Amino acid sequence: MNKVELLSPAGNLEKLKIAISFGADAVYGGVSHFSLRIRSGKEFTLETFQEGIDYAHERGKKVYVTINGFPFNSQIELLKKHIKSMADLKPDGFIVAAPGVVRLCREIAPEIDIHLSTQANVLNYLDAQVFWDMGVRRIVVAREISLKDVIQIKKYLPEMEIEIFVHGSMCFAYSGRCLVSAVQMGRVPNRGSCANDCRFEYTLYAANEDHSSLFRLEEEPGVGTYIFNAKDMNMASHIKEILDSGAVDSLKIEGRTKSPYYAAVTANAYRMAIDDYYEGTFDEAKYQKELLTTKNRGFSDAYLIHKPFERNDTQNYDYALSKGSFEVSGLICEDEKHFLCKYKTLPGEDVEIFPPMNSNIVEVDNEIGKIYKKEDGKYYINFKKILTEKNKELESVHSGNVNKIQLPGTLPYLTMLRIENDGETINPFA
Repeated sequence: MNKVELLSPAGNLEKLKIAISFGADAVYGGVSHFSLRIRSGKEFTLETFQEGIDYAHERGKKVYVTINGFPFNSQIELLKKHIKSMADLKPDGFIVAAPGVVRLCREIAPEIDIHLSTQANVLNYLDAQVFWDMGVRRIVVAREISLKDVIQIKKYLPEMEIEIFVHGSMCFAYSGRCLVSAVQMGRVPNRGSCANDCRFEYTLYAANEDHSSLFRLEEEPGVGTYIFNAKDMNMASHIKEILDSGAVDSLKIEGRTKSPYYAAVTANAYRMAIDDYYEGTFDEAKYQKELLTTKNRGFSDAYLIHKPFERNDTQNYDYALSKGSFEVSGLICEDEKHFLCKYKTLPGEDVEIFPPMNSNIVEVDNEIGKIYKKEDGKYYINFKKILTEKNKELESVHSGNVNKIQLPGTLPYLTMLRIENDGETINPFA
């Protein structure tokens, strides 16, 4: 039996390594403005993207290149060069949105599989057939599609791979086709430079042209302030239903511009969900508990299971981004003997160890601190001393301090140290 693929975002080289280490089968990312995430595209150079592809391939994982922007005529020659340079890196696929770019990729790099971006808005088997005839071998279906329609597409085109989004930010506009940012900020969403204007707080006014009057609309508290702000997608509770359909080949997590911790937690949670499904031990509460530790705008299971007109809880009118239930206090360095502080670390505090998949944690107890396992089955670290790499003792260490801090023992590279935050968290399902 072929397991469904878990596909994670790779906003930069570190996040690529984290996603793979925490359970992803494949990652996606891009270089340059031909990707629909310019900010993350700038995080990669050709050299570091090549390093990422090599890192993935050495571990039997895949990398898909995002070339899903919509080019102007003036950019086409540059686009041709970009496609060639990306093909030379030997990735496992191109993610493309525009039909003309699909054809261009087939001409320049026929050896690279083409995946059709969700921006192409495929909702039915007729459109899927057109792209199959053009040489597309995987479709990232529209985020508004229903599972019934996914099953129907698979029925008509059984060889076409189907990828669906299961987690991450949602756009209030149809399949992300929004121009609010372009109108207000001059940054074009469909070409990768969205300013996220939909996440802003708005005040509503009414005007009467006949009387030249303008007045502010009074809003009910908590209603209508963040009028465009969509909740984040969270399909972890529906993984069994999705995989039971037999129609889905890849589960995709959104979020190339999100934090390394987000990359780790989402890969880990959905890896557990997928593996537990195949082992017959699916437990949605376990995965949701992990996902609740990440920052979010509230959660919704979107439209795959429920039709859009049946929903009235997909928008968050109260806040743009909430705290998750945990903060990352440190990230373990490549030498596995030190960590870099990301929040704060104090002596005498129990800090949870959040390691990559299948890690071996060795318990220790010495003058620096101890690494040990609690009754909850999780490992923790407690520092007796905060020592820098050069043995300078600190009372505490906070984010912004770039000194490597000694560990009492060794921990796997990219392991995260996390502590429950002391602020009030919001129920993201409310």
